[in-house]
Amino acid sequence: MWRCVMIERFFRSKHFIPKEFHDTFFDIDFDQLYKKGIRLILTDLDNTLISYQEDIMTKVMIDKFDELANQGFEVIIISNNRPERVEKYVRGTKILGIGSARKPFFKGIKKALDMASKTYYDDEICLIGDQLVTDIYLSNRFGIYGVLVNPIARKTEKFYTKMNRRLEERMLQKIAKKHPDVFARLKLEKRR
Repeated sequence: MWRCVMIERFFRSKHFIPKEFHDTFFDIDFDQLYKKGIRLILTDLDNTLISYQEDIMTKVMIDKFDELANQGFEVIIISNNRPERVEKYVRGTKILGIGSARKPFFKGIKKALDMASKTYYDDEICLIGDQLVTDIYLSNRFGIYGVLVNPIARKTEKFYTKMNRRLEERMLQKIAKKHPDVFARLKLEKRR
């Protein structure tokens, strides 16, 4: 009986609805996020900032992170991938990163908040990622602002991410049916 209740709770479509949806990380209006009071950006790594085939931060991304720091944001990368991959990506920069975050569980996000330069209120935190099942589900459960982006290169995804995508497709259909106004406002039909 309790398993059915837990499964039903997990599959509630409202847990998978992002606050915003954009094609890429670079399409996000960070000025607007700042006006909303966001100060800490937690961002996924794989297929949000880089594809699974890449592992080094580009000059364009370094410049973007510098721009965000100058705007007043603190950025921490929170990834389910191996810590070595995250460390290699942030090496030589001021960006902090966490691997093996185990999203959608709270372990990684709590670790990120402990690493942050100061204490942030929930309404000052934004999680950016490419997966509904990990990033957006976590942001909604934790009570922070969640921004969904399209994945950079789905062909390079690992098998477990491909499994998440199947569930994600079902959740998008459920959101379209139960919350058509939100689906349309977020333009989730453009989700790839």
